[in-house]
Amino acid sequence: MSAEPSYNHSNTELDATAHEDFDRAHFKAFWNAMLSLLTQQSNSLLPFDEVRKRLDIKGQHYAGLQQVPIERIVGSVNRYHDFDRAFLPRVTYTRDRWESIDKAHLRDEMLPPVELYKIGEIYFVKDGNHRVSVGREKGQAFIDAEVIELETNVPISRETDLNDLILAQEKAHFYEATKLNEKYPDCDIDLTLPGQFGRLLEHINVHRWYLGEQRGGEVPFEEAASSWFERVYQPLVHIIREGNILREFPGRTEADLYLWIIEHRQYLMEAYKDEVSLEEAAKHFAQEFSQRPLARLKRLLRRAVGAITADGHQKAEE
Repeated sequence: MSAEPSYNHSNTELDATAHEDFDRAHFKAFWNAMLSLLTQQSNSLLPFDEVRKRLDIKGQHYAGLQQVPIERIVGSVNRYHDFDRAFLPRVTYTRDRWESIDKAHLRDEMLPPVELYKIGEIYFVKDGNHRVSVGREKGQAFIDAEVIELETNVPISRETDLNDLILAQEKAHFYEATKLNEKYPDCDIDLTLPGQFGRLLEHINVHRWYLGEQRGGEVPFEEAASSWFERVYQPLVHIIREGNILREFPGRTEADLYLWIIEHRQYLMEAYKDEVSLEEAAKHFAQEFSQRPLARLKRLLRRAVGAITADGHQKAEE
């Protein structure tokens, strides 16, 4: 008779502890979301189906039962809205399931392995999201998992987000088409916005057309790509480096600036009805569109003064 009250009391304490553990984890998720808003860095789990659609999957195979580093589990098949990137619970309707797993941990019960997909160096939960969440919150370094590995040639790490995946795939297709990385081992063309590698391929095709007109015959695409790289891309990159222009655009790349300056040069030539050199276009672009805080402030002040002056002239005329 004396054992029964003790058992109930133990369960009550266990329930209270699990309840507090969930509240603490949910509160951490809230602050992670606030920090994500401030830093504008992704705090979301990667959705497995979206990632798989973005990649050229060569095949898959069963990799067996493994101990997987829990910090490398950064995505989910169907619960990516319920947890953040650290697998903290974002919503309260997961409470009951989360607390039941937590109580199993508190009782030192053996739990079945989770089921994971592996792509590159990261993992996605097929089954066992709550087990991963509780284990990570408890400071667990590894988790037992049945792993299915998907094979792809795109490098993927813990820091990967969907934009990174799109860019990685676009970059792989760009190099596959141009072979520039094979001919020029130091070639490293990076872009920060999806869709821009397609524009580089358009530039190469335009350059290919001009070469064909000069030679009076068709030019192989890979040859045109090499000519574009040596005669168009690298000279502008040299100007960007000589003028230290990249520092005016934090977080951007030389290839980003190549595209923007080429377009800006075309705009200037149409506006002034005259030839504009790459050096002039690069310098003017940096002056007009620098993203450094001080330069942006100066630009705003200059425009404000211009607006006030224009308003004064208009009133004087009236």
